[in-house]
Amino acid sequence: MDHGACMQAKHARSMLHLLKETLDGVQLNSPETPFVVADLGCSSGSNTIFIVNVIIDHITKRYQTSGDHSDLPEFSAFFADLPSNDFNTLFQLLPPLANQDVGTMEECLASTGHRPFFAAGVPGSFYRRLFPAKSVDVFYSAFSLHWLSQVPEIVVDSSSETYNKGKIFIHGAKKSTANAYRKQFQADLAGFLKMRSKEMKKGGSMFIALLGRTSEDPTDQGGAGLLFGTHFQDAWDDLVQEGLITSEKRDDFNIPVYAPSLQDFREVVEANGSFSIKKLEVFQGGSPLVVNRPDDAAEVGRALANSCRSVSGVLVDAHIGDKLGDELFLRVANRATKKAEEMLEKLQFFHIVASLSLK
Repeated sequence: MDHGACMQAKHARSMLHLLKETLDGVQLNSPETPFVVADLGCSSGSNTIFIVNVIIDHITKRYQTSGDHSDLPEFSAFFADLPSNDFNTLFQLLPPLANQDVGTMEECLASTGHRPFFAAGVPGSFYRRLFPAKSVDVFYSAFSLHWLSQVPEIVVDSSSETYNKGKIFIHGAKKSTANAYRKQFQADLAGFLKMRSKEMKKGGSMFIALLGRTSEDPTDQGGAGLLFGTHFQDAWDDLVQEGLITSEKRDDFNIPVYAPSLQDFREVVEANGSFSIKKLEVFQGGSPLVVNRPDDAAEVGRALANSCRSVSGVLVDAHIGDKLGDELFLRVANRATKKAEEMLEKLQFFHIVASLSLK
């Protein structure tokens, strides 16, 4: 499992109890109709399959104990992500479908090494429609909604007041630049909620986890700010100083991530009006650095560079090519090595977790 997936798995498991609370609020319909689960921003690792299994297992137990629904519905799981996602890898990780011609659904569920759901991949941006109207019972989205649909145009326009000159992220940037990001985030989330409100069945629920921040100030991006606004930023400056790229090339690159505050998030849900907030909280998600020997500064430096790369590598390589990408992340590692202790101590992510149900 790659570094990013490993760190996500750790956080995903700590959120399971919150997910199960959300699932307890989902309305159970007649078992004649399939129960539909969708993971939005599923990526291509095993986490998404693990989570879908958790959801279906929990809903199955609810059906079994609900008395009037001792029969189980068929389960359908949709794995949604951008068309560039590696769906082939994901599909190969899926266990074979349980044989439903043999015995009851309960026996299928009990047959280990098989999956109790029909599966399909859905290519497309979750900021647009992905499913037919009123077709999904449970939406799940983890660590995807902090990705903006785009870097706001005024942030990369050199004639604009909001131009993010000299920086590749909004951590420590001008207020106006950070506000442009906030506006983009809120517009994107509003679009996301509007689409989901059409696609969700009556009585459905949604569980969302994303990077968040505890500060009201959007120029203080917390853990995301430390990840992208310190050694990563300085490494870009190194490439400029060494004449490997122009300063314009650096200034054209911005990480399209925004860690919202609870208030940023709440405002959008309330303005949308289709969902009631069952739970909305921010909690500490731990450090993204996976290190075996914390006292080995070089290992800490590499871990920080890997962490940056697992999140932004594709964007970096598209912008400057993979050769310069290697050079950049080498410099991230070298710089972080010199500040290893500080990084271990300060680099903490906060997550916003939201449980929403359709009104």
